[in-house]
Amino acid sequence: MGRERYTEFMTLPLQGFDGILQLDGYTGYDRLTRPSRKGGAPITVAHCWAHARRKLKEVFDRDGSEIAAEGLRRIAELYRIEVEIRGMGPGQRLSARQARSAPLVAEFGDWLQAQRLRISVKSRLGEKLTYIHRQWGGLQTCLHDGRVEMDSNAVENLIRPIALTRKNALFAGHDEGGRTWARIASLIATAKINGVEPFAYLKATLEAITAGHPASRIDELMPWNFTTSS
Repeated sequence: MGRERYTEFMTLPLQGFDGILQLDGYTGYDRLTRPSRKGGAPITVAHCWAHARRKLKEVFDRDGSEIAAEGLRRIAELYRIEVEIRGMGPGQRLSARQARSAPLVAEFGDWLQAQRLRISVKSRLGEKLTYIHRQWGGLQTCLHDGRVEMDSNAVENLIRPIALTRKNALFAGHDEGGRTWARIASLIATAKINGVEPFAYLKATLEAITAGHPASRIDELMPWNFTTSS
């Protein structure tokens, strides 16, 4: 699948969606913010501070850059505020961010531009600073809407097992093995989403099928209908 076709495939489920979307820096999503967007109004993007931090951490770990260290320190100040306001309502989070985080973000923006004037854009650090600069508008979305998280870590942690399963499925052996793997992985993921322990669900479901559970009542065996007593 070509890159353009892949982007079209990835954005298709967003047809008709108008709102805020938390994203990483993949440029294929830029089409969603254009006035010419098809399938809805231009989407407001919330970019991820964890991705911005990761770029600086990569340089610091490799080169020990003092500039990268300073960027990491500034981002850590923002996260300390987030720890304090975690669990509060959107209105409270927004008030705290506007009062405490917004000045720090403004200072970070000034610092970022000053460093970009000093550092070659072709250097490793320059590339990372340019990445953050490109995401700058979206990195400030959390300052204007208390519903928005500073990063997409919660979602990434949720889908990481799915991505791991996808990689493991490369060793399925053949097409039918891959399809079987996909079915089982879908059942396991659906069980998790519904708060069901996957092993208990699969064990009970397979035992019910072996005991002659009728196909006409298959809905009773779906993960969202599962209870330990069933």
